[in-house]
Amino acid sequence: MHSDPKLTERLRRAADKSPLTERVMFGGVAFFLNSNMCCGIYHEFLILRIGEAQAEKALKKPHARPMDITGKPMRGWIMVAPEGCATKRQLERWIDKAITFVNNLPPKNTPASPPKKKK
Repeated sequence: MHSDPKLTERLRRAADKSPLTERVMFGGVAFFLNSNMCCGIYHEFLILRIGEAQAEKALKKPHARPMDITGKPMRGWIMVAPEGCATKRQLERWIDKAITFVNNLPPKNTPASPPKKKK
């Protein structure tokens, strides 16, 4: 996934205050919790794993849409346009939703790739 550098840096700063680890994926970055992907960036969009129930609610909000980067929407995932995560508060609220959902998933035994150390 290709990532907007400014949004990537904002997401990194927000992730510093959380238990998320960063990994490079498909030319971009993704953030994991207990080896489960939690959030990331696709082009200029924030992508979030928030579960089907929360995604249904979130899709009623402006700037949120189903995560569809292959022609087939991924259930439980959403994409948020830049206008929907423009402020620090907006970004942190979205990340908190993803962390809350992913924190309730069973941890995976082995990560897909080694986590990148936080700077």
